[in-house]
Amino acid sequence: MAFNVTEILDSSIGVGNITLGNVLYFAIALIIGVIVAKVVSINARRLLAERLPKNESELLTKLIYYIIILWAFVIALPQLSFDLSGLLVAGGVAGLVIGFASQSVVSNLISGLFLMFERPIKLGDNVNIAGINGIVEDIRVLSTVLKTYDGIYVRIPNEKAFTSNITNYVNNPARRFTYQIPIRYKDDVDAAIRITKEVIAAHPFALKNPAPMVFLDSIGDRGLNLDVRIWTPAWKWWDVRIDLLLKIRQALEANGIDVPLPQRILWFADDLGIKNPSAEGYEIIGRDEIE
Repeated sequence: MAFNVTEILDSSIGVGNITLGNVLYFAIALIIGVIVAKVVSINARRLLAERLPKNESELLTKLIYYIIILWAFVIALPQLSFDLSGLLVAGGVAGLVIGFASQSVVSNLISGLFLMFERPIKLGDNVNIAGINGIVEDIRVLSTVLKTYDGIYVRIPNEKAFTSNITNYVNNPARRFTYQIPIRYKDDVDAAIRITKEVIAAHPFALKNPAPMVFLDSIGDRGLNLDVRIWTPAWKWWDVRIDLLLKIRQALEANGIDVPLPQRILWFADDLGIKNPSAEGYEIIGRDEIE
């Protein structure tokens, strides 16, 4: 007795118009969906491992896995004589309601995904986001967490973070800082520049390339102003900036180059024949105020 496989698959199993073939097709579609979901999620996990913290990468991987399985399930449903039109209508209405109610959530989610893939910031970076300075503590699906330099926790919605100006102070390997050091009119400018350059050259974290710059920038009302520009590794910027300022100041003082004090020139009113200066509107300055 010969068996026809097609007739067996098309034979009714006693549940409406659903046949054994429909059930098998449904099962095969789900199995294929699971396999595809596994493959895609494994590759997504490898890709995200270098870009995101472990918790965030695992969350996105699971989200991708279940979306693919749901997609396979929806495709396979017609094999069970299930009419999707009513489900689609109901889902569309529900989607509109949920969409309006969770518009900001969806916007933050999408912005978070863009931040994760574009990577303008990383964990531990010193940044300025939306006018807030701090260290990146966490990059979540819906928000970015900063710890300010005062130790304050700040949560910024990803939509605001993504659409605002982001300044990353450590993204580039080198960063420059600038001093303006005043010296007296009588001090030797060339000597001051030479001493400053020697102090900078002796510092282990002051970069030779780009080279530092020291020059006379302006003549002020108190003295001459030297402009000092120094490049340093971005991760040592703050420490080098503080350290070099102290060493330059000490070296200049050791060589007799000092910070100029405020100066004031006085004209005494005796030659003008003024007997009572205060009555004539002149300011009276005591001798203890004159240096």
